[in-house]
Amino acid sequence: MLVAVVADEDGGGGSLWPLHPDGGPAGPVERVADLVAAIGDRERRHHPRWLWASTAGAYPGLLRAGVRVERCHDVELTEALLLGHVGRWGEPRGLPAAWARLTGGPVPPDPPARAAVPPGDHRDALFEVVPTAPPVGIEALSRVYADQQTRIAGTEHPSRFRLLVAAESAGALIAAEMGAAGLPWRADVHDALLVELLGEPSPVGGPPRRLAELAAGIAEAFGVRQLHPESPAELLRAFARAGHELPNTRSWVLRRVEHPAVPLILEYKELYRIWTAHGWAWRQAWVSGGRFRPEYVPAGVVSGRWATRGGGALQIPKVVRRAVRADPGWRLVVADAGQLEPRVLAAVSGDARLAAAGGAGDLYAALARDSFGGDRARAKVALLGAMYGQTGGEAIPALAVLRRSYPTAFEYVEAAARTGEGGGLVRSWLGRTCPPSSVSVRESEEGEGPVLEVAEVDPFGPRARAAARARGRFTRNFVIQATAAEWASTLLALLRAGLAEPGTRPEDRAELVFFQHDEVLVHCPAEQADRVTALVREAAARAGRLLFGDTPVRFPLDVSVVDCYADAD
Repeated sequence: MLVAVVADEDGGGGSLWPLHPDGGPAGPVERVADLVAAIGDRERRHHPRWLWASTAGAYPGLLRAGVRVERCHDVELTEALLLGHVGRWGEPRGLPAAWARLTGGPVPPDPPARAAVPPGDHRDALFEVVPTAPPVGIEALSRVYADQQTRIAGTEHPSRFRLLVAAESAGALIAAEMGAAGLPWRADVHDALLVELLGEPSPVGGPPRRLAELAAGIAEAFGVRQLHPESPAELLRAFARAGHELPNTRSWVLRRVEHPAVPLILEYKELYRIWTAHGWAWRQAWVSGGRFRPEYVPAGVVSGRWATRGGGALQIPKVVRRAVRADPGWRLVVADAGQLEPRVLAAVSGDARLAAAGGAGDLYAALARDSFGGDRARAKVALLGAMYGQTGGEAIPALAVLRRSYPTAFEYVEAAARTGEGGGLVRSWLGRTCPPSSVSVRESEEGEGPVLEVAEVDPFGPRARAAARARGRFTRNFVIQATAAEWASTLLALLRAGLAEPGTRPEDRAELVFFQHDEVLVHCPAEQADRVTALVREAAARAGRLLFGDTPVRFPLDVSVVDCYADAD
């Protein structure tokens, strides 16, 4: 059963409309005075699939009222996928914009993303209503949904695209639920480790003691009275005076410089990042009631990976993870998919020899035995070099072996790179489309590969060739990274369904509490840890079968059951 839902402008009442799977009416529209109560009642009795404009707007209020739903179709996320599929990446994707495109009206922009809201600061309305002019009603919602079904049927692989839409919508539910549940966080442990790392905080709001000591040591090493190590410009001038002309102050550049200030600067950079991103001010703003509650943004990155809005949840340093502690009598089940992207390449490329290696517990070791004379490190360099476009140094001979031994897999990423360099579009396995060539690419700050930016590139300018090569490196990895994100989203959806054991009291329910690329955390009563471990492993195996069918490639997980997140292997 599919039920469309639209809230009144006051956010209290609303309309419900049962629909057929194609969007046609399956009954009359029902007006309700208490929309949240009506949704809760129908969910308990029928478990329908809910059709709404945006899970991010609808679901948090339901969760605060104690209402959880099993399934939904998120129009906004689906519209973004469909627009991207035809090369219209970045156009307004909200319901009003989709309705305007369908009816030939002027397309309104999406409302700006609201600022991140720290824990405890909630809006009054239980069911958030985004004002539009004119208001978009339930008939428009149903017609936009029906149009989306038609467009999905017109994609190259409709069944795959439907799985992508389902996983994306499920991910939106999971993101809201994880934000509501929160990651267990011990404020006292956090404060103690900050003092251990940084020293006592400054009574006047300046840097803590250890940072002040390091800053003084760095200035002394350069022979100056004062220097601000957090300022790249000041550091570059100091190194230049010392005879070292550096292009930037990134850590990998500094490590190649022989100067007594370098180890102090590297320590300063690490501790300064902790102080500013996860220090005392961060803890006071984002941790309350023993929980860290960030706002997750599913598909917040163009490859389909998640992002967060506020709180920096996806950049928690390992040392700070010592504050993530299970509640008394509970455990954290931490699952990490090892070698995920190489296994995805083995599954999607059609290279039988690489797929056979992907059936091993250690793919790199299997490659080493098969083609690299037992040299696991060299096999790893070759495979990662092929996926990320590394073309120099020790990768050159290793890539030559890879090309000879696994030509189909090698050509899969090479073809994606060529398409990207030529300005074309590439897609993930389920159909997520990379942004068009009008979006430029730059190298990331930490040298971890290319990153997209929304900016026009002059196709005839002096930077055009470099931009094309950078885009080729991006599309080379996009087809793999985006597919890995789809596998992870599918795993999450399957795991969420498995954790929803009937008859379990809410206070005893195992819950997803954290997700980062290929790592997932479940907080559960200690007696459920074995069951949750089995559910995670089964979800990983099922996700592989759902995406790739009958493949020898395995997707094993490293699973740890711990009291503290930092103790996970």
